[in-house]
Amino acid sequence: MTTLTREEIVRGLAENRETPNGAVRNAHAEALAGAAETSGDRALFREALDNLINSYLYSAESPKILVPFARLLQEYDKDPGAFSEWEAHALFWQFKWVATAISDSPGIPLESATGWLDEMERRYRIAGYSERPVREAEMWLADAIGEDERAEGAFRRWLAADRDSMSDCRACELNGQGQYSALHGNDAEALEIWRPVLDGDLTCAEEPHRLLATSLLPLLRLGRADEARSHHLRGYRMARGNESLLPSVGKHIEFCALTGNEPRGLEILAEHAAHVAPLANLDDRLAFHGGILVLLRRLKELGHGRTPAVPYEGSPRTVAELYEVLYAGCLDITRQFDARNGTTRVSDRFLARVGRQPLMHELPLGVRSAALPLTTASAPVPASVPASAAVPASAAVPVSASAGSGPASAPDGFPELVERARRARELSHPAADALWAEVAVQVDAQPEVDPLVRADVADQRALAAARSGAPEAAQLLSAVRDDYRALGLAERAALAELRLAGVAAQSEAAPAEVRALVHAALRAAEALDAAEPLRARRIALAELSAIRIESYLRSVETAEAEDHHGHHGVLAAELTEFVAAHDGVLADLVAEAEEMLGRVALAQGDPERAVPLLAASAERAIAAGRPWQSVDPLVLRAGVLLSLDRPEEAEAAARSALEHAAEVTDAEAQGVVRLTLADILLRQDDAAAETAEHALASAHWFDRAGLTADSGAQARLLLARAYAGNGRSAEAVEVLQSALADLLEHGDQQAVFVREFLGDLLRRLNEPRPAAEQYLLAAEIAKGWEDPRPQAGLAQSAADTLSDAGLAVEAVAAYERALELHRLTGDAPVAEVRVLRSLAWLGLREEVTAATVAGARKRMAEAAGVLEAALTTEPEAPGLRSELAQTWHQLAQVLDRYVSANEQSDEEEDGDSTGTGSVADGGSESATRLDGAEVDALRLEEIELWDRAARGYAELGPDYLRDRFQCLNNAAWTEQERGDAQAGAARVSVLIDEVRALPEDDVPDWVLPSAERLLAQLNEGE
Repeated sequence: MTTLTREEIVRGLAENRETPNGAVRNAHAEALAGAAETSGDRALFREALDNLINSYLYSAESPKILVPFARLLQEYDKDPGAFSEWEAHALFWQFKWVATAISDSPGIPLESATGWLDEMERRYRIAGYSERPVREAEMWLADAIGEDERAEGAFRRWLAADRDSMSDCRACELNGQGQYSALHGNDAEALEIWRPVLDGDLTCAEEPHRLLATSLLPLLRLGRADEARSHHLRGYRMARGNESLLPSVGKHIEFCALTGNEPRGLEILAEHAAHVAPLANLDDRLAFHGGILVLLRRLKELGHGRTPAVPYEGSPRTVAELYEVLYAGCLDITRQFDARNGTTRVSDRFLARVGRQPLMHELPLGVRSAALPLTTASAPVPASVPASAAVPASAAVPVSASAGSGPASAPDGFPELVERARRARELSHPAADALWAEVAVQVDAQPEVDPLVRADVADQRALAAARSGAPEAAQLLSAVRDDYRALGLAERAALAELRLAGVAAQSEAAPAEVRALVHAALRAAEALDAAEPLRARRIALAELSAIRIESYLRSVETAEAEDHHGHHGVLAAELTEFVAAHDGVLADLVAEAEEMLGRVALAQGDPERAVPLLAASAERAIAAGRPWQSVDPLVLRAGVLLSLDRPEEAEAAARSALEHAAEVTDAEAQGVVRLTLADILLRQDDAAAETAEHALASAHWFDRAGLTADSGAQARLLLARAYAGNGRSAEAVEVLQSALADLLEHGDQQAVFVREFLGDLLRRLNEPRPAAEQYLLAAEIAKGWEDPRPQAGLAQSAADTLSDAGLAVEAVAAYERALELHRLTGDAPVAEVRVLRSLAWLGLREEVTAATVAGARKRMAEAAGVLEAALTTEPEAPGLRSELAQTWHQLAQVLDRYVSANEQSDEEEDGDSTGTGSVADGGSESATRLDGAEVDALRLEEIELWDRAARGYAELGPDYLRDRFQCLNNAAWTEQERGDAQAGAARVSVLIDEVRALPEDDVPDWVLPSAERLLAQLNEGE
């Protein structure tokens, strides 16, 4: 084994602390600890042991901290004086981790665990620390072994003990206190205890990460599903991929299993497939695998036992196979705990967890998940779970009309079922299909069936085939027509004739054939007996269908290049005549014609004419007792009104559509209604929460309709925007990233928007590297566009973010590209100037030398030149003038930094006993060569620049008082550094006099007190 030098070990420890948590970091930390012990440097060995303990703690191997901790404790007992105050404090702090690791390790006998707890209590008492951490550790050990009375006593003593420097942070303490309440069935109390952490008021390295996961089931049990959804989206993002948070990941998987989100649970499991192997920390393994087992059990119940899961120990596993192996492993762990503890507490809790039933049938999460494969098995929903509990009210599945009145009400028997199905069919009620489907299921079980019922069932099957464009639709309809004729139901036969014409048009039959079928259908309707109650309706329906089909045929027969405007005029005239002929009767058909008239008006480019037509259509449908028929015209009207910049009317129309959609069973229609309303509300400043509600429901409905990648992706984009508008950036990112692949397929414009939006969100979350990646990807898409401005803006955003991430070289390249593009446009001087100033400062990031300062001067001079050139054409533009003042201001700051770096270098050189002339961080050897005259010249230049900037701000008025004051403040103190505080005081006095002369309403409250305080300080300094 190669021996490491002390410098190599020190460097290795620094690198190890920055390495991601996990087995790789642990192995490296172990090697460094061994090398440090071999070196004989006891201080270095202590540091390496401390690093190893921390490495183990934040990994799945946390029980391993016992060995290095015992070694470190031996070092302390040998020579306590060798430990610094910080090292001693860290050692006692780590005692708490050891207490937890011992309690969670069934291989350590109970007597040893109790002994370690006693030792912790003794040492804390001798060191003068509070017993608070000791009592917490005692409480959890007593709880695990079933000594509830002792646990309760320890809990009370924990709360009563004083907090001191050895106490856990408040966030971690509240986690434990709330968990204790939740274990005793007090969910509401637990959530109240956790509130400061969940709200973000108290945080630490692993909070609120852990609590967001722990709070999921208590929230669901209390019916607070919206909060649970939010905690899942926020919390999983924090826990994802973190080895020390695998128990929290297990809770997120369990949450998905208990809310009808099994596909999401499988995706989370797949993301952590590498951690499903046996973990060294048995307690973590039990917690993580326990959550997975809840999911696998649900999948088995749903008939997905043969679905591939994730590999285990290198072998592929199905859901059922993985369940068996994990279940056996967990049972073995619980038995170890039970044997050690002398109680079944651990196994009882494990079995209760794995056997949990769903808390909600289906809770939409907003994120995209792949659907599970179809299976013939279906899991029963527990009787305690209502079918609509899965979704918010706006997304609940409509299953019936009012009890006992509507066509979809639950029938008492087969005859009643048939009667309700026929009534629904007569009304064109959305529930008709479901009712007839149920009739079809039950018909063969009846001892004797009316031939008419069988004909009706065949009719419904033929209609379904026609709607789907099935090739056998015409044959089925012909058979239905013949059946009805044989039964003497001419009006039903006439309807079948009409549907045959529609199928022919849909299948692109020859126009002559389609027209012949239309005429046959019309003749069949007209031939009905005068006493037939439905004769007028059948004729009108045939006429309206003929109008629609003939319009289609005219478009087919017209050359592609020919203007279709004339056809629209003919169609409008025919529809208008139809409305006039049937006004006052057959209101639903007239409503349908008026909706068509509205669409024709839109096709003719006349939205103003379409608005009243669509309104009339909806009103007629509602008056006819068919409110569901009003939904389409209302949704269309809402969109038209929004395009006409009439948002209040658009919102009213969309809300009316949502109200009347209660009985609509078509999932796509439900999604469209909610997406329309969400789109309208998104434009309002105070409606982000409601926008999110409707967008979430819309995505849910589109998923049901099989439109996840299309309309569902647009709904998720709206949802992400609503979350972002409501300050819920983490949730917005989760939703947007889940739909990103779909959204990128909807054209370059949207792809650029989505990537830029995602970049903005990631930047808000202080994740600059991934944010910069999104900006650069968006810029690449926009690369070939004729207008370079979008790419320039994206390159600049990427550069800003790369700079924030500390990637100076990459940031410079991005800024240079942005500068090139801005100059191509020739109309973005402010953007160009800001890039130049950013480049100036980036040049000083690594070191402040004569060369780097010269480079920064050049960039600032370029910026000033750009602005001065722009001001020749717009001399009064306030934006340009303020940017010029800001450029002078920043150049003065550059020079001030140069002087400061020089002075710091001089001080360090004076204090360097070796005489090597060490250079200050951020400085360089060349910065130390400034003599007194050069420094004074730089200070004079600073003062002149600040004065010039202050004059520029003064010309812009009171809105720029803060900038002006900052310049005067800097100039005044620089004057004092030159030994002329009086000159600085004079500047401030002038400002005070000017401010006092301004109208009171123009003067911010802070100005005079700040200026007067500055003046007093300058006079004291003099």
